[in-house]
Amino acid sequence: MVTNTPDRAATIELDAARGTPLLRAGGAWTLRHYHELTTKVDALRTQVGDEATLDLSALTALDTAGAQLLGALAGPRRLQAALADMELAPGRRELLAAVADAMTAPPPPRAKKPRYLADVLEHIGEATATFWRHIADLLVFVGAVLDGIARTVPHPRRWRIDATVAMLEQTGFNAVPIVALLTFLVGAVVAFLGATVLAYFGATIYTVSLVTYAFLREFGVLLAAILMAGRTASSFAAQIGSMRVNEEIDALSVLGLDPLEMLVLPRVLAMMLALPILTFIAMVCGIAGGMTVCAVSLNISPGMFLATIQNEIDPLHFYIGLGKAPIFAFLIAAIGCLEGFRVGGSAQSVGEHTTSAVVQSIFTVIVVDAIAAIFCMEMNW
Repeated sequence: MVTNTPDRAATIELDAARGTPLLRAGGAWTLRHYHELTTKVDALRTQVGDEATLDLSALTALDTAGAQLLGALAGPRRLQAALADMELAPGRRELLAAVADAMTAPPPPRAKKPRYLADVLEHIGEATATFWRHIADLLVFVGAVLDGIARTVPHPRRWRIDATVAMLEQTGFNAVPIVALLTFLVGAVVAFLGATVLAYFGATIYTVSLVTYAFLREFGVLLAAILMAGRTASSFAAQIGSMRVNEEIDALSVLGLDPLEMLVLPRVLAMMLALPILTFIAMVCGIAGGMTVCAVSLNISPGMFLATIQNEIDPLHFYIGLGKAPIFAFLIAAIGCLEGFRVGGSAQSVGEHTTSAVVQSIFTVIVVDAIAAIFCMEMNW
């Protein structure tokens, strides 16, 4: 900001003849006279006491450079007193008031020194709190789904058969090729590994038991569940999340329809029907992959392979593997739907919660499978 009248030399003098010293500033306090003014201000800086007052009536021009020098010499208190006691042009008054305010403003806070250990501990604490909050939300949602199932089952008219069948086709039938191919290849890999290790002991025949145990108890249901977590949980989260972004879920509520009954229950029931079927297919295809490798590389014919299974493998392993499928299916569907309901109002939120649904589903499936394995081991099953 610049305020100008006729540009004459800038002056500054200290009149100490009277009782109260008077600091008179006159002329053009502008950038043009900055060097001259700096010299005069430096000479008077040590002579100006706390009692001196400031007279600005003789100023003819003032800009930001001159206002800064006046503030440095007189200080904010004298500037504010001068502005209150004398009449000045509005532009000069505003400029000097801004300089005085800037000088009296508190200094900016000092940058905090980095605290690496504290930052790491804070991050761990936030992650832990988020983890437990997700668990609590999931338990609440699981309870709501179970309550919805209990309220719907006694009333057949409220069953959404068409939606359930459509979800069953999407989650089950359409997933058969990828589940069958993947488990067949994994079964072949397990047979190769077993044959490689057991050949050192002359016990390659036990490759049959290795492949069968692995797929009946663990790999069949686990691989199918992980594939469904990546394929279907993400789909549920994206579908419901998109509906939330488009306010379709709010529209259902306005119409008096229960979003849980309309959107969640068909998906949960379809998953609970689809995953046991896919688990059975995964078991058969995994064992078929192992049988193929045994026939090609170990000279174990398919007849001998199947006879060994029939004679050596307890059907309990099949029931254990198949019994875990509905539990995994319920958890995967519940997590996918819950993350869909958590979506905010943007496409970025849809992507974030879709990713979160996949990660949480896979993590939950593996944790529950580990707990089930420990339980079965303790029960000698």
